Amino acid sequence: MNHSNLLSLQDVQLVYRALPALHHVDWEVNRGQQWACLGPNGAGKTSLAKILSGEARRFSGVYTRSAELREQGVAYVCFEQARTLCERDKKLDDSETRADATDPGTLVQQLILQGRKPDTQFAYWVERLNIGHILQRGLRYISTGEMRKTLLVRAILAAPALLILDSPLDGLDAASQAELSLIIDELLHSDLSLLLLCRQQEDLPAGVSHVMVMQSGHILAQGERTSILARADVQQLMQPPLAQLDTLPAPAPRPYQIPPDAPLLQLNGVNVSYGELQVLRDVHWRFDRGQHCYISGPNGCGKSTLLSLVTGDNHKAYGQDIYLFGVRRGSGESIWDIKQKYGQLDNQLHLNFARGMKVLEVVISGYFDSVGLYDDWGDEQRASAERWLAAVGILDIAHASFDALSFGMQRMALLVRAMVKSPAILLLDEPTLGLDGYHRRLMLRAIDHIAANSDTQVIFVSHCVGDVPACINQHLRFEPDADGFVVRCENR
Repeated sequence: MNHSNLLSLQDVQLVYRALPALHHVDWEVNRGQQWACLGPNGAGKTSLAKILSGEARRFSGVYTRSAELREQGVAYVCFEQARTLCERDKKLDDSETRADATDPGTLVQQLILQGRKPDTQFAYWVERLNIGHILQRGLRYISTGEMRKTLLVRAILAAPALLILDSPLDGLDAASQAELSLIIDELLHSDLSLLLLCRQQEDLPAGVSHVMVMQSGHILAQGERTSILARADVQQLMQPPLAQLDTLPAPAPRPYQIPPDAPLLQLNGVNVSYGELQVLRDVHWRFDRGQHCYISGPNGCGKSTLLSLVTGDNHKAYGQDIYLFGVRRGSGESIWDIKQKYGQLDNQLHLNFARGMKVLEVVISGYFDSVGLYDDWGDEQRASAERWLAAVGILDIAHASFDALSFGMQRMALLVRAMVKSPAILLLDEPTLGLDGYHRRLMLRAIDHIAANSDTQVIFVSHCVGDVPACINQHLRFEPDADGFVVRCENR
């Protein structure tokens, strides 16, 4: 290792959950270079980052670090960190023993400072990323985007020798994406070494000088940015053709009836507050048959609270003028009566889904609304599940291990799981978050196929305007105003 090297890997291999994740990786980073690791879902980017950051230690090969890297360390900001931190707080929750019945858990400021005193650097980054208003909130009570900003500030203040950012713009609204892009550009032009993990070429900032392209745990190409991105094999990897769609199977029988003349959802003048914080104010929303709704708004505006009201998860729906599937909320219906009418896909479901299952078993679990498969199932359910997989062009993965799939194909399997029971509403909360360009196109095309060829109606929540399916004919928009956010509904 020469004096200009920050790190080097020689013949590094990694097996994860009994499956090979990295194969014979040879790579070195020199001081002054700013690298991006580019590849689709399942390429091996996260496995590489876990080795560099020290999270994965059971690998073979040689990982050589400079003295600077050994002393200052590596900071790694990724989506999984948020889950780990929130799960830890959930396990330690002692709200049942508290007089006020609440346990905020780890506060944002505590996580960032890690026991240090606030200083000018802390104040600068808090203001720069506009997170001052959440410093005294628990991690479980901030949005995805706010959590991403919190983890970034913590990482920057740790002054690492290498900062790894995994898809840093994911989960952020347009304004936050623009602001964070400027910050990343500044960091790329600073003395700090960065490694960006990116799923598509358009995510590569201009300040990246070198690119390593990964495919199925192998390095396909590495070197200076311009020459690597011009290669035909790189272009082919990043823009593969989409598989053929098939006809949707006949709808499954529904064990419930919905009044034909009533809207599916109706909220009249709904308000929700937590203490002094008003999250929803005077919300009016009518979701009629034949409509497919796109819900948009900045991080922390109240979208998740709104969804929890219509899925039965939020007790603050009681006593308000809310009708779900023709029934006023609080009229004696159970949460199960409400939930059986939804097919849901969100990041929490994906991250918590039971492991050790075949894709076909994951899909069949959708009949029972279980995270895992604990009920008996028969040939008819198997055949229907296979027809659904074929309908969205992924029948070839039916007998694959769910764990062995890329993140994107797991997300597609969970979409099919949500649809097998032919729900009245398909509720999709950030369904394209974490997907590369290919799987994003695959997901949006499947949603449009479902909307056009079934009576299931779509509610689609996303920050990214370009990620909206073509079937959308209603837009519920959270807009900032003097008192927080106002919700406007527009039918197209």
